[in-house]
Amino acid sequence: MTKLRPVSDADLPGVAAIYAHYVETSVATFDETPPPVEEWRAKRAAIAGAGLPFLVVEDDGEVAGFAYAGPYRPKPAYRHTVEDTLYLAPGATGRGLGRLLLGEVIDRAARAGARQMVAVVADSGDPASLRLHAAFGFGEAGRLRSVGFKHGHWIDTVLLQRSLG
Repeated sequence: MTKLRPVSDADLPGVAAIYAHYVETSVATFDETPPPVEEWRAKRAAIAGAGLPFLVVEDDGEVAGFAYAGPYRPKPAYRHTVEDTLYLAPGATGRGLGRLLLGEVIDRAARAGARQMVAVVADSGDPASLRLHAAFGFGEAGRLRSVGFKHGHWIDTVLLQRSLG
């Protein structure tokens, strides 16, 4: 059974494990060391403190993915713009869970007062994230070339943007 809900402290080891997979095996994130559960606990508190969503999708009692909207930049004039983050467990892709998470994060961020949502997607050669965001009305706002270096390769990021208000 699939269930979408706000993240709890009990979910954070699962969130950390999903993210660690991408840190260690991909360029989907530019982190090079997986953050420990304590950092995820602090992130959860900061996102909740900002009134923004941090959600998990549970499949058969296990965390199968997570998504959240966080502040895009720390300067006050950016306070109405958020950046989405979404990761699925390696065996949970291709089943519509990303659509479920992203749709709900968009809705909840808009209800929280966000006016713009930005996605920063590493151009890894896998178009799944770009297709998912396009399905929700994100358009390409720009490309930053060779801004990340990981696993021996220079990586571009694609900036995507969607109006919420």
